[in-house]
Amino acid sequence: MDTFAFIIHPIDPKRDISRKYPFLARIVNDWIIYEVAPFFPPVYLSEVNGITSAATGKEIKGWLIACPLVPKHFFRLPEKRVYRKIIETGRLAEKLGAKILGLGAFTSVVGDAGTTIAKALDIPVTTGDSYTVAVAVRAIRQAAEMMGIRLGSATAAVVGATGAIGKACSALLANEVADLYMVARHESELAQYREQMIAGGASANLHVSTNIDVLREAQLILTVTSAVHSVIEPEHLQPGSVVCDVARPRDVSQQIAAARDDVLVIDGGMIDVPGDVDFHFNFGFPPGKAYACMAETMALTLEGRLEDYTLGKGITLDRINEITAIADRHGFKLSGFRSFERPVTEEQIERVRQNAKQRRGHS
Repeated sequence: MDTFAFIIHPIDPKRDISRKYPFLARIVNDWIIYEVAPFFPPVYLSEVNGITSAATGKEIKGWLIACPLVPKHFFRLPEKRVYRKIIETGRLAEKLGAKILGLGAFTSVVGDAGTTIAKALDIPVTTGDSYTVAVAVRAIRQAAEMMGIRLGSATAAVVGATGAIGKACSALLANEVADLYMVARHESELAQYREQMIAGGASANLHVSTNIDVLREAQLILTVTSAVHSVIEPEHLQPGSVVCDVARPRDVSQQIAAARDDVLVIDGGMIDVPGDVDFHFNFGFPPGKAYACMAETMALTLEGRLEDYTLGKGITLDRINEITAIADRHGFKLSGFRSFERPVTEEQIERVRQNAKQRRGHS
């Protein structure tokens, strides 16, 4: 049987640690977790069973394992120390018998986005970012249709546009929308990428900005930063806009859920896994559903493509199209929308549309 392992790590330290160690989470605070976690060994979480290809009937199994670092560690600890901890977690995957390893959350973006980690391990590695891009853009297309936004005449924005996922999302959207705002921290990188996209024949009008306020111009927003705290607040959005938040931790402020009933915020990257899958661990999703980056690792395993796949800062459109075809063939599907970890109903979307119509009428 072909096998995989996937690395996750705590995003919300107390909440996520309580999923494995409820008593420990009750007696420690965030400061203690931050100080002590780097000294913990990698953590075995669960065996994953029941993933079955819709095309071939092939069944695979895998393991969820945890790297004991929280988001702040990836920015504050020396890069070599973070690498060592991720590689140590990868060694656990090798001992379990995994034939390919997926990197989740910040383990996939630190440093050179998986390249150094892949070189240090004896099994192939993928960040899952190619399928993450494919699913995010597919989700924004579907949400636009449900909100009555015509893609071809829409203004879109990508926040975190100079990162690996942001660049690839921008490249896809630049041939589907009328105007595209690319937002990131460094203007020189944005300007350079804009020139590359123009030279590559992008059809949209391309704008770059380091100011998050330009999101008020956009009806469709895809946000993919590696920020530790939220970057999009209620005042940044126009009525009727759609925000697809791919980032973990979230880029979209929780305040938007309470203050803006005229915008649609969807969690990016949730996938229905084929077969009667049991993760034997609650990582925050309903049964049978996984992150797109997890799904890439699973799809490659079902396909027998046990090789380094998505690594480094450059995600090609060819690779995005290939993993999309592989995942589609084996039965992975974009799941129903969720917003701040709750299901989104058609009735809710209709209410958002009506509220947005009223607000625009009063403006």
